[in-house]
Amino acid sequence: MAEEVLIPPSGKITSHLTASLLAVAFLTSFGSSMLYGYNLAVVNSPAVYIKDFYNKTVVGRNGTGLSEETLTLMYSLTVSVFAVGGLLGSLIVGMLVTRYGRKGTVVNTTVLVFIAALLMGFSRICGSPEMIIIGRFITGIHSGISLSVVPMYLGEIAPKNLRGFLGLVPSIFIGTGVFVAQILGLHELLGKEEHWPLFLSVIAVPTFIQLMLLPWFPESPRYLLIEKHNIHATIRALKWYRAKCNIQAEIEEMQEEQRSLLSVETLSVWKLMLDDTVRWQVLSVVVINIGMQLSGIDAIWFYTNSIFENAGIPAPEIQYTTAGTGIIEIIAGLIGCFTIEKLGRRPLMIGGFAMMGICSTGITLALILQAHLSFMRYISVCCVVGIIAGFCIGPAGVPFLVTAELFKQSHRPAAYIIGGSLNWLSNFTVGFVFPFLQMSAGAYCYLVFATICASVAVYVYIVIPETKNKTFMEISQMFSKKEAVLETQSLIHVDQLKLRKLNGYGGLEHASVEFDSSLSVP
Repeated sequence: MAEEVLIPPSGKITSHLTASLLAVAFLTSFGSSMLYGYNLAVVNSPAVYIKDFYNKTVVGRNGTGLSEETLTLMYSLTVSVFAVGGLLGSLIVGMLVTRYGRKGTVVNTTVLVFIAALLMGFSRICGSPEMIIIGRFITGIHSGISLSVVPMYLGEIAPKNLRGFLGLVPSIFIGTGVFVAQILGLHELLGKEEHWPLFLSVIAVPTFIQLMLLPWFPESPRYLLIEKHNIHATIRALKWYRAKCNIQAEIEEMQEEQRSLLSVETLSVWKLMLDDTVRWQVLSVVVINIGMQLSGIDAIWFYTNSIFENAGIPAPEIQYTTAGTGIIEIIAGLIGCFTIEKLGRRPLMIGGFAMMGICSTGITLALILQAHLSFMRYISVCCVVGIIAGFCIGPAGVPFLVTAELFKQSHRPAAYIIGGSLNWLSNFTVGFVFPFLQMSAGAYCYLVFATICASVAVYVYIVIPETKNKTFMEISQMFSKKEAVLETQSLIHVDQLKLRKLNGYGGLEHASVEFDSSLSVP
């Protein structure tokens, strides 16, 4: 599909979506991001069969079975080791993208999926529960890498007016992965006892398709120019992704960023955290990535079945109802994807977190009142759907996109390490703490999530500027101005204190107040 170039009244060049851009977005998301969603949900359906396999294997080895507590612990390890692998993957992604490039990292890490699929697929034949646990750990490493590198790659190859649209494609595929796992887990498909090894190892199929096709596409033009200093490869890549349009303006913008980074090497995480010039960007990445997981979405996903059961849905139909929430995720993700370039990043994040906060409060009220008002059970179901929809519209994908947009090339890998590691740590924390929180606080535990969602929404409203249709350099300059404003206000405050110390009669104190009001920056 050929690409046209539009020159609006502002004189800024905007680009249409090309077939090559769309193909890369689909291939990277299909073979990487979708596996994250799939692996989140794949262990729910065969839980009984996997526990039975663990018990029979131990009986065969030791002659005695496992206690209920030990069996639960082994299965909990199987589930949670995925997050431990994800944390490790997020910590090494910076080194990988610097050494192998963005596309190179996606392609080279496919080997992890094949190893994990083989381990889990042959675990029953080999009589080894350890192979399932190790396989889950390896899939976690792959997901930890993918959640950072795919948005980074798509953000760098996309023209600025399409960066939001392409940046949210991975979140749609994450929801699709959850939905596919729910559908394949139905008893009519792979939900039978004899099929669970295949159910766990089917992840190799999308990754194989990705491996066959993605190497034919170019590397990120920004990586090729700014980090590899290869102008010819950059031009070839831009011509591939931009079709027949004039690429000179984009090359000049990248060269401007390259000149600004001539004396700056790729920063480590520690140096990034100590860099005062990007402290607001780093704080923003910390807040939105922690908020994404502490919003309570993982607790909602985990307890959807019990909430539906309390609402009076017949037990045999709950699996189909749960699968229906997967459709909600995909629809909400599509809404976010197709509106982000019109509405912007801020409205999707603020609206998504606010919607989740309201619905979390609604669940608390519904659980308290459902003993007295029978219809409140259905309100709780609506709130579950609202939380999932609110999450998938914005908070599910925008934080990864914004992490790419807030930083220059030299800072971006370290920023993704910080955002990704906090994301996985928060994921693990919710999974570990929520059962205890629910036992101690009961229905009121969802108010914790409501408070967190409201706080993140307020932070985004006050601190994070709109990055829609802006270059990486323009976004960096926006934060530089914010830093300058804060420094000016700080100096004014210091001057006030000095004047007040020198003031003996009260005249200078009033003058300092007038000085402050005349020079305050909005």
